[in-house]
Amino acid sequence: MPACASAPGPTLSLGMVKKVGKYEIGRTLGEGTFGKVKFAVNTETNERVAIKILDKEKIQKQNMGEQIKKEIAVMKLVQQRHVVNLLEVLASRTKIFIVLELVTGGELFDRIVGLGKYSEEDARYFTFKLLNAVLYLHDRNICHRDLKPENILL
Repeated sequence: MPACASAPGPTLSLGMVKKVGKYEIGRTLGEGTFGKVKFAVNTETNERVAIKILDKEKIQKQNMGEQIKKEIAVMKLVQQRHVVNLLEVLASRTKIFIVLELVTGGELFDRIVGLGKYSEEDARYFTFKLLNAVLYLHDRNICHRDLKPENILL
């Protein structure tokens, strides 16, 4: 099961590389309401990961603390190959760092826009994976509530 630990805030090492715990932080992969998702590398294993960096102050201002706690608790329960898996949660005084499995294929939305449409074979392939993930979640009494092409990573 993923661990939850407290980590010092981002530290700077020689060469001005930003680090959080054992992770070197790289480029921004995406942005959301409460923070950013960054590419990172585990310096102990060389595993490439995504780190969702949430701003505690923004979360508190919008009274979303309980929602974020619930999201993390649910993600700890989920370990399935068609769902992005939570690896670890770290925290500093001002930030929450959610370490996630890195998915590099982009968003389904961008793929649909780029292709215009899928072949029946490709649509069947992705639909199977999506339904497999949703069934897994529903078997655990988890409902996604924001299922849309922008939130489906390939």
